[in-house]
Amino acid sequence: MADQQGKRDESRTRTYRTTLQTGHGDKPRIAVSFDPDAAWGTKSVHHVNGTVAGIRVRVTLVRDEDGWSFSLGPNRLPHVAVGDEIEVVITPEGPQRGDLAPDIAAALDADPAAGEFFDTLAQFYRNGYLRWIDGTKRRPDVRAERIAEMVHLLHEGVKSRPRT
Repeated sequence: MADQQGKRDESRTRTYRTTLQTGHGDKPRIAVSFDPDAAWGTKSVHHVNGTVAGIRVRVTLVRDEDGWSFSLGPNRLPHVAVGDEIEVVITPEGPQRGDLAPDIAAALDADPAAGEFFDTLAQFYRNGYLRWIDGTKRRPDVRAERIAEMVHLLHEGVKSRPRT
């Protein structure tokens, strides 16, 4: 499974070169040269990890008037300056919609608001919900109840699964 996961993540990795731009405040803007929605599924934000100019990063891609981008604090890239060309390598974090069990994916598809909110969660929260549901493998009735509860909670904007 780990080997399959590694292959799956590798196929989602995007590598490109871009010029470090002036961003808001003292944070440089790093433009994304492709459409993450087309590559990884439509979301309001994309949580990714990878490298920028060889420095490991975990960032959130956001869409602004100039397209998709992310920012890093000026101390994160001490050896590059605005105007320098840099290499960016990014991969989406955590389970994506296409990785989900069919019953979970169908439940999220049935409630678009819950599905959209699930897609915006950081991998920690997505994995928390999925582990909570996977803990019911021997009890399909409880699994269905937990999936329904997860969808309800996500619809209401609750990030974290209930502690039981």
